[in-house]
Amino acid sequence: MLQASSLVDSLKRELKARGITYADLANRIDMSEASVKRMFSQKNFTLQRLDEILQAAQIDFRDIALAGHDESRLISELTYVQEKEIIGDPKLFIVAVSVLNQLSLAQIVQVYRMTEAEVVKCLVRLDKIGIIALQPNNRVKLLVSRTFRWIPDGPIQAHFREQAYSDYLDSQFDGDHELLRLVNVMLSKKSIAVLLERLKQVAREFALQHQEDARLPFEDKYAISMLLAARPWMPRTFQAMLREKPAASRVVRRK
Repeated sequence: MLQASSLVDSLKRELKARGITYADLANRIDMSEASVKRMFSQKNFTLQRLDEILQAAQIDFRDIALAGHDESRLISELTYVQEKEIIGDPKLFIVAVSVLNQLSLAQIVQVYRMTEAEVVKCLVRLDKIGIIALQPNNRVKLLVSRTFRWIPDGPIQAHFREQAYSDYLDSQFDGDHELLRLVNVMLSKKSIAVLLERLKQVAREFALQHQEDARLPFEDKYAISMLLAARPWMPRTFQAMLREKPAASRVVRRK
């Protein structure tokens, strides 16, 4: 049975996906913003109040009910074959990344040299793959979980890695909204583990900020990519100068 808390969580995600803030909702249902925040934090709704919210936000109850029920079945990772299909068609790849960035059909057509029919054709394919559910009027509902990622060392990550070598890093990183830092240090295993966890947290915050800015007008948002990497590494010129490790000393016991 679907629990009330799960239903409220689904409602919050749906509001965020539509760019409706607590302040917006408060105005629509004639409540104070503080009361709306408290209602969501306590997850305490009357059926009448829930109905008012759904009507004000034009949300179908079935959408949040199914989302809450199927949360565990949302896609967190594609198969190798599915990624291969997406990366094998440049237009399909563009549309896939666009919908993951919550661009509408009209916005995709506005940004890229693609017709509406071409975009719809790609959306149908993504629906079959399972990334999205294509709804009436070509609206898109994402079916990926909040932990969705491309397969490590899969077709799409391999493509991005190739692009990083040939294009992404081909910059002085001295322009607006650009930053590059290369830091070489020596750390203990414990400190390395702490560092890696912090980098993961930065990546999570980056994705969360994307969700927060989803409600902003399209023209106020800009494409930005962040590459986080850390591994044991030393420049080849340094490696060439390393002394060979001495062989383990052998202790000969006299009889």
